[in-house]
Amino acid sequence: MKNKIVIGVFILAISITIRFFCGVYRHDEFRENHFFIKHSPIWKWEFYSPQGMSDLKFEDLSKEEQIEQKYFNEYIKDRGLSL
Repeated sequence: MKNKIVIGVFILAISITIRFFCGVYRHDEFRENHFFIKHSPIWKWEFYSPQGMSDLKFEDLSKEEQIEQKYFNEYIKDRGLSL
């Protein structure tokens, strides 16, 4: 019984760690999904660029899209994953 609890807690801890430090981003040009390791922990799993390869300015995006773009820039673009 104790072994099952220990194994369950271990699996839960590994799952939470993966969720915090791994993610998937959609490439802004080719629209392909890529797995990556995050540089800092965040609960967010999927990242995408609302601007994509368009000529939209940051100010033209809605508040939600601006937040998404900030996350994409911080975790993907500034790290050189999607140029």
